[in-house]
Amino acid sequence: MKDKLVTLIGGGGFLGRYVAQELFAAGARVRIAQPRPRDAWFLKTQGGLGQSQFVAADVRMPETLVRALAGADMAVNLTGTFGPTMRAVHVEGARNVATAARTAGVEALVHISALGADPASPSTYGRTKGEGETALLQAYPNATVLRPSTLFGREDMFVNRFAGLIAAAPLVPVLRGEARFQPAYVADVAAAVVAALAEPDRHGGHVYELGGPDIVSMAELFRWIARTIGREARFLEIPDAVGAMIASLGALPGAPITQDQWRMLQKDNVVSAGAEGFAALGIVPTPLASVAPAWLIRFRRQGRFGRPGNAA
Repeated sequence: MKDKLVTLIGGGGFLGRYVAQELFAAGARVRIAQPRPRDAWFLKTQGGLGQSQFVAADVRMPETLVRALAGADMAVNLTGTFGPTMRAVHVEGARNVATAARTAGVEALVHISALGADPASPSTYGRTKGEGETALLQAYPNATVLRPSTLFGREDMFVNRFAGLIAAAPLVPVLRGEARFQPAYVADVAAAVVAALAEPDRHGGHVYELGGPDIVSMAELFRWIARTIGREARFLEIPDAVGAMIASLGALPGAPITQDQWRMLQKDNVVSAGAEGFAALGIVPTPLASVAPAWLIRFRRQGRFGRPGNAA
């Protein structure tokens, strides 16, 4: 990877910053391409002098991708959204990235999809992610597709969001408490991206499902977080009928969940039986309990001076 120029489309996001750091450490040059490049300028300090570049690009505008990929050796598509533009970003955007990558002659393309991506998914998110994979592979058949599970990490909006809720409220509602997850550490997924880029002949054309070593239910996750931050919260598991009513109000400001997210919760978010995953990329996934307590400490009553919980 040394001196290779890698374009990270959407590289200033949660996963993108970790991919950039992995690439910097490997000696690659990194070009961050996104609609507002200045939002990713914090990455300048993560690499060496001249190791980072920034360019304005939008996956919905093919002409901007031509500039973003000019002279690049490799590319990674990290774009995704839960908003009203899911089809434009996940499907048309993926096709635009693959077409531009093929035209530019990049030697490797990695596409970040999502666990549960399926053109037949009842959720718009899962369906457009699945259709996006198809569109991308039609234009660039040797791309590597990574389907990570829900990501956790210091800056995540998953474990941190729940910890903030548990720390603030004595009674915490839990939607779909029996829904199961297989969360993956963001740094492990970033390492998987770089591993796929480094060996395109080996990983090109493959689809990898990336789940962590632990499978937990939503209710179990809430209880684990409470123990870890030393909070004695009470949990109220909401019946599905009530949860569906709450989700129906998802378009309103401040709603806790959208209808599409509710549809996603109807199916466990775990790696499919027999699917290739982290092991095929030479990575041993990190357990949540081995890293999360280090940043969840801020949710204790007295921060790092508070009484630690049982993180086992």
